[in-house]
Amino acid sequence: MFTGIIEAIGNVTCATRQGGDLRLVVNAPELADQNIALGDSVAVNGLCLTVVSRSGSELAFDVSKESIDHSLIGQWSGGSRVNLELAMLPTTRFGGHIVSGHVDGLAELIELREDARSWRMHFRAPAELARYLAKKGSVTLNGVSLTVNNVDKNVFDINVIPHTFKVTTLGELGLGDQVHLEVDLVARYLERLLKGEVADGQAGDSVINQSFLAEHGFA
Repeated sequence: MFTGIIEAIGNVTCATRQGGDLRLVVNAPELADQNIALGDSVAVNGLCLTVVSRSGSELAFDVSKESIDHSLIGQWSGGSRVNLELAMLPTTRFGGHIVSGHVDGLAELIELREDARSWRMHFRAPAELARYLAKKGSVTLNGVSLTVNNVDKNVFDINVIPHTFKVTTLGELGLGDQVHLEVDLVARYLERLLKGEVADGQAGDSVINQSFLAEHGFA
């Protein structure tokens, strides 16, 4: 589990194909003093990966074909810069929102402009994910927890403050670039509850409905 607050920017040392999988090595000097052990989870541009070896400041991960097919990781090469976040601890301050590290799809940057001291970025999301985006809701882009300003069909925009531009790779994006998109996990659970689904996929009774959400200030 993560919160979408980036702790470091790493540099891909190599991305080597191994059969249908991939061995990814990332150099992360800023995390060198962290107690990162084999088996630990690290969000790499929002993708939850398991540390399989460590040598100094270099972390190695094995990436499955499933992850390669549904992310941009297959396009990375030596020198690619990636956002990094270690899995949260019970004592960690919860600074962003609940992030699982499971990429739902890819969003495309379609507009970028200055907005006072910040930058406003407009993204086009896959149509099937648009229903999970809400004004003032949360979204994760390349591992960064952000607040949605507005949503128009499958286009949404966010503001990136100067600090976030400095400590993440969002400031390196150009028009047409794609990013890893993870929608708010709460939205997915709410959808399932509103449908009244139970474990076997059959319709069931649920106390969670539109009236319940409105009564408790969620809608």
